[in-house]
Amino acid sequence: MSIQKNIDRVRLGEKLPEMPGYVQQFIDYKLPDLSPSTLLEYVRDYESFFNWLRAEGLSAGTGMKDVTLEELEALRMDNITGYRLHLTTRTASPNSRTTVIRKLSALRSLFHYLSQIAEDDDFYPLLKRNVMAKIEIKRANKPKDTAAKLKGKILEEQELTEFIDYIREGYAVDVAGNKQALYAHAKNKERDASIASLILNSGLRVSEVINLNLADLDAGNKLLYVLRKGSNDDTFKTPVYFRDQARFDLERYLSLRETEYAAPKREKALFLAIPNGQKEGKRMTKRAIQAMIIKYAKRFGKPYLTVHKLRHSFATDYYLQNDIYKTKEQLGHASTETTEIYAHLTDKTMSEAIERRAAEEQR
Repeated sequence: MSIQKNIDRVRLGEKLPEMPGYVQQFIDYKLPDLSPSTLLEYVRDYESFFNWLRAEGLSAGTGMKDVTLEELEALRMDNITGYRLHLTTRTASPNSRTTVIRKLSALRSLFHYLSQIAEDDDFYPLLKRNVMAKIEIKRANKPKDTAAKLKGKILEEQELTEFIDYIREGYAVDVAGNKQALYAHAKNKERDASIASLILNSGLRVSEVINLNLADLDAGNKLLYVLRKGSNDDTFKTPVYFRDQARFDLERYLSLRETEYAAPKREKALFLAIPNGQKEGKRMTKRAIQAMIIKYAKRFGKPYLTVHKLRHSFATDYYLQNDIYKTKEQLGHASTETTEIYAHLTDKTMSEAIERRAAEEQR
């Protein structure tokens, strides 16, 4: 099981006792089909909703566990509208449209289960009236809209290799006056370049990168065995190919892994970091990789670039040479609908490439 899944399974177990029994029953029902990470998000969404019900006087419960089915049955459309407004307009930290849709979808799933699937001792539904069935939830972003937001914010063509080269060499020039930054860069540049290169040459998600072990790498065949996002089979790792550039960069990092990161024999992780105050290397965290890419991106002149946009950069480049089905498999998408983003992105990429070529021929 992946590191994050283990953490989320423990957190899920800690939070469930705080929930009403019918929520625990729903989570048990979904457990074979959904990952602990997804179910933990569900529980957090229910936590938000139940606390709001209590704050608004729509539940008399002293705690979340005390919110009753009868109170859920009594909810009206204007109550759900009020909750939606609470999510989008609260001054502390308003939720994005995507987050609001996710939270409402989580509620719809729970209410559907209670009204259509779960039964009491007399075989009647646990919830007689389902107000959430009246709520229409529109998809947050269509592939075309997502593509429009990404245009101009990903790496294209030669920029993929330029960014890797910048991490390895160019960054040191830009921080020449900062001894601390220079020291950290000298120590980590091969690791950092290999991580960026791997994503830009395979399209892996950051969550998939942090879970990689040494044994998952078959450098000779340019192959990795990956625990794919959303998979509940923790015994199966999907083979994912990477391009030759990544093999070159990984080999440079691996030649330094044991010495630079004092890697103990028990540590299986592919990518290591030495935490402050410690002497041995440990598995890099998701947050550390995200912060690392942002650091280099800002100096590279692409402040909007993130780890996930590196994945988008690879996918756009890969789609130009392959069809939508191969791209879907390479990226580990559940459906081609998500992969359609790159069809829209490459429309512009192709037209710009043709215009550049025409301009060069006129010179």
